[in-house]
Amino acid sequence: MVQSEKQVATDRAPKMGARRIYEALKDQILSRVYEAGSQLPSSRSLANELHVSRTTVTVAYEQLAAEGFVELRQGARPRVTTLHMGPHLRDIKAPRETRGPLSAYGERLRALSPWLDYLTNTLTVDFRYGDLAPSDFPALAWKRAINSVITRRPVRLAYEDPRGSRRLRQALQGYLWRARTLQCNLEQIIVVTGSQQGLDLCARIVLDAGRAFVMENPGYRMARQIFSSTGATAVAVAVDADGLKTEDLAQIDARMAYVTPSHQFPLGGVMPISRRQQLLDWARDHDAYVVEDDYDSEYRYDISPVPPLQSLEDGRNVIYLGTVSKTLSPMLRIGYLVVPQQLQEVFATAKQLVDRHTPMTEQEALASLIESGAYESHVRRVRRLHRERRETLLSALEYALGERITIEGADAGLHVVVWLNELPGSLETALIEAARQHGVGLYGISPLYDSATGPTGAPRERLGLVMGYSALTPRQIERGVQLLAAAIDTVKGTR
Repeated sequence: MVQSEKQVATDRAPKMGARRIYEALKDQILSRVYEAGSQLPSSRSLANELHVSRTTVTVAYEQLAAEGFVELRQGARPRVTTLHMGPHLRDIKAPRETRGPLSAYGERLRALSPWLDYLTNTLTVDFRYGDLAPSDFPALAWKRAINSVITRRPVRLAYEDPRGSRRLRQALQGYLWRARTLQCNLEQIIVVTGSQQGLDLCARIVLDAGRAFVMENPGYRMARQIFSSTGATAVAVAVDADGLKTEDLAQIDARMAYVTPSHQFPLGGVMPISRRQQLLDWARDHDAYVVEDDYDSEYRYDISPVPPLQSLEDGRNVIYLGTVSKTLSPMLRIGYLVVPQQLQEVFATAKQLVDRHTPMTEQEALASLIESGAYESHVRRVRRLHRERRETLLSALEYALGERITIEGADAGLHVVVWLNELPGSLETALIEAARQHGVGLYGISPLYDSATGPTGAPRERLGLVMGYSALTPRQIERGVQLLAAAIDTVKGTR
């Protein structure tokens, strides 16, 4: 009988002894791979996985138990004990730092600061922007939609159209016309795994190393980093109360411009039609594309909707980006691009190469919500909730800080910018640290400015905060503002 390649490889692999298994498990326990109270694999399953005898694994477990790392009970899997870690940390050798060869792209990523905003925290109130309240999610409607999808037996289990579910793209086509007066063909819509993938596809397809792209200053930092990772160079263009200062584009030769014209991030300006036309004229004259990030257009409180850039001049030079991260949940990872007709095939190919397609179950469920009207009903409901939260925040800030602050960008969206008139921008880090000591999470505006040019004007003179409120209850917002005022007084007292 001929042995399989897998069996031959298994026979040739050196067997792990009890000592080696013990040391590997101890290192994993000490490094918190297995937390206190968590269960280790059963001796039988681990023995099968490592191709050793069950007795070998049992000996390793007994040694761990003798040293107090695990608890053993008859008929139950070993459980990690609560350890006093101090004396044991000496047993772990610090990993040796290695810097192996990387591509130019990899080296550019290595130079970026890591994003840690996904880490859990124990703050009393967190004003992080972009988060949503779990209670706002339409759990029952979503459960029904998901159940409806998974109970329908598909014709086949196979890879689907990289552009996304046809049903969802048809639903989005109608929704975009109703909500944003945006008209497009079905083939122009590309469903992506969140807006970040949409931006990444734009970067891969439009930008080359050595070329330039225009960024709002201040602007969305992750977009700037995605585009810069291609080796392209950011050209920072200032914004004012009307968004990007398009008059500054005249002498700029760039391949792409990234803008948030319906609600500039983070300052909140809405680009008037004259600037929109000037931006499109620039794109046409320079054979460039405009990436229009319409990240939170559903939330308008004191201003009327403005037609998107894509609806002007048939969108020949505009790539429109939308998402459900601000309406349903950022955890769903569903966004969509509306690309010019001449780019629809290349975007579909790029999407196929990246991940074949976005998960189909969630796409079909979202299509069901849009078709039934439940999605737009949900948007109307959360818009009312966010309006109440915004009013609570503005009232609390006015009551606690009054003329000590200036608020910007409160007419729409899910965040406001708060300028502290009494503190210079140089105290941003000190205030954020003091606030955390008081149990409140604050986020400065300075990282949203281009690092090459640095903050200009007001950010140096005044400390700016970007304060999200969409994940907080009115009581949390009021308490958070009280803690903010206390942190401000703490920093002022140490100057």
